[in-house]
Formats: sequence, structure tokens, C-alpha cells
Amino acid sequence: MTGRVYLDWNAAAPLRQEARAAMAAALEINGNPSSVHAEGRKARALVDHARENVAALVGANARNVIFTSGGTEANALALTPSIIDGPDRRPRERLMISSVEHASVRAGGRFAGEQIMTLPVLSSGDLDLAQAEPALAPLKASGAGFLVSVMHANNETGVIQPIAQVAKLVHAAGGLLHVDAVQSAGKIACDIATLGADLLTISAHKIGGPKGVGALLKARETLQPNAMITGGGQEYGARAGTENVSGIVGFGAAAAAARREFAQAIVGVTQLKDYLEQQLRNLNADTVVFGDASQRLPNTTLFAVPGIKADTALIALDLDGVAVSAGSACSSGKVAASQVLEAMGVPLRLAGCAIRVSIGPVTTGGDVDFFLSAWEKRLRGLHKEARKDAA
Repeated sequence: MTGRVYLDWNAAAPLRQEARAAMAAALEINGNPSSVHAEGRKARALVDHARENVAALVGANARNVIFTSGGTEANALALTPSIIDGPDRRPRERLMISSVEHASVRAGGRFAGEQIMTLPVLSSGDLDLAQAEPALAPLKASGAGFLVSVMHANNETGVIQPIAQVAKLVHAAGGLLHVDAVQSAGKIACDIATLGADLLTISAHKIGGPKGVGALLKARETLQPNAMITGGGQEYGARAGTENVSGIVGFGAAAAAARREFAQAIVGVTQLKDYLEQQLRNLNADTVVFGDASQRLPNTTLFAVPGIKADTALIALDLDGVAVSAGSACSSGKVAASQVLEAMGVPLRLAGCAIRVSIGPVTTGGDVDFFLSAWEKRLRGLHKEARKDAA
């Protein structure tokens, strides 16, 4: 095989042809979705159809979809002390997050730093439920309003959190639950009602839609987070500004395709991931696959071989024609120590060797073998260095 192999789907999935075609058609529409004339109504119809497709991907009601510029904005919109839930207008005095959240959740949205509490995870990457319940007890006893934010699946390790159990604990204590489902939607079952989430974040470019479009979904119409962008009535008053029609249409087309192909795609991706991890271990018995004792996304492998630093390995692999990453893509292109692995108790020296391979429905066995060949080359280089040091 020649050329390049793209194995960084968790950062951005390749644009689906369905999304590309839908966006091209939408660009031919002149109207503003808020205009009442025929052109405006045509644009509105496209947005509404996309809203239905995005809602269907996670079992939500179309009226409960708020389109945003991406997952980061959707998370920030959700993380506010001022959330109205029908007659419940209590300010949310605390925000609880897990220690392995995406940077956009760790930032806390509109909560002040002193209002944020962090829930630990086990060495497996799973939320420590034994510590979560007692942490919620004082809030339940005081009757204070609070919000909990726990991601469905980790963007680095792929570890899937027990969201339904978390939801029961949070609701029993009188709180609201926000779930960052950016990495899970379209890859595993992700139904807002089954999970028990009150608010759910998803992003277009993780499922083959365009970059720069996301959505915050509500479990019910009575939930209303305080708008960050005001000055218009768009998105049911939750986000002012003319909608990104072509981006939203591409999002809807990608969501429909992901939902249609879900059952078939998950089987093939799972088989490829299992093959990849077995071959990595065959190449080097010291290979560590992070989170492998937990339930993980079918497409994500975060691994390390002691002694092969991620920063140099990524450059070498890129030169060899392979695109992978060292974890989250939201660090301005920097390769830094993973806060996720730190929270899991992984030694810094090993964490600095972590490389993430994330695949998708059109990844082939040949693509994986191409990567494995390039990785074997890196291993041979490590062994040569070790022999020189020994001499």
C-alpha cells in the first residue's frame, strides 16, 4: 500500500459523501431561515429536517435540539448555574465533573472555580461510583441545586462510563445530569432516555459531518439553559444568530447515515480494533493498552510501549504516512502529558509514551497493517538504541 493512512477518527472523521452532497445543495439556497418568504421557508425546512435527523440519532425530540458551533460550545451552554427546569428555578450551586472529562468540561463553563468538584476515576478509567454517592449526599441533604457532567465515552481511552447508574444517583439526590456524548454518538448505543441524561452534547465532525457544528440536546422542553449568545430568537431562544444552514444540513445528513449504518459498522470496526490490539501485543509483549479492563468504544485504542516517546513516534509515523495522535486533538497541536492518564494513576513516564489509534467504518485491514508495519519499524529503532546503550 502507498500513500497515507488516516487513523485519527476521534479527532475528526472524514466527511461523508452524504454530508458533502447535502451541504453543496444547501449552499444553493439564498434564504435566511428566519425570513418568511419562500426562500426563507426553504432554508428553514432544511434546518428542521436536519434537526429531526440529529434528534433521531440519540432518541430525542427535534424541538429539544439546540444547534451550536460545536461540542465545546454545547458543553459551555449546558454548564451554567442558571438552568430552568419547569417550575424549578433554583440556581445550581455546584458542578461535579469526573477527573477524565474533556478540556471544555474541565473549564467549568459558567461555573466559578470554587463551585466545581471533581469525582475520581479508578485505575481502569471507570468513574468511582463508591465515591460519587457520598459526594452527592451533602447536596441532597441541603436541597441545593447542582449539576453533574460525566462523559459517555472517553475521547482518549475509549472507556465507556456507566451513565445510567450515574443518572440514578444524580436524580435521587435532586440534581441534573449533563453527558458529553461527542465520542459515543453514532459509535455505540446512545439514547438520551435510556442513559437518563437531562442534557446531551454531540458534534458533527465526529460522525462524518462538517467541522464547526454541534448540538446540545435536552431530555424535555421544560429544560432551558441560560443563553450565552443573545440578541435574537433563533434556536428557540437558546442561541442567537443566523443558523449555519449548510453546516447544519451536513450534520443532519451525517447523523442519518450514521444511524442507518450503525449495526453493520460496529461489527467491522470492533473486529479491526481487536486485530490491531492483538498484533500490537504480538510485536511487543510490553505493550500496554489503557482501559482494556473496561468496556470501551469499538474504534479506540490508546496504547504505549515503554521507552517509545509519543512526541517522537508521532513525527516518525507521520513521515511514514500514518496519521495517529497522542490523545485529545484540543491542545493546539501540542503533545502534552495526558490528564486522563494522570487521573487513572498512570506514571508520567509511561503516559508520555501513549499513542491513540482511532478507526472508522471505512478503515480497512490493509490500513491497519500499514500502521503495524510502520510501528514495527519504530520498535526496531528502539531495540537498536537499547543495544547501543548497553554497549
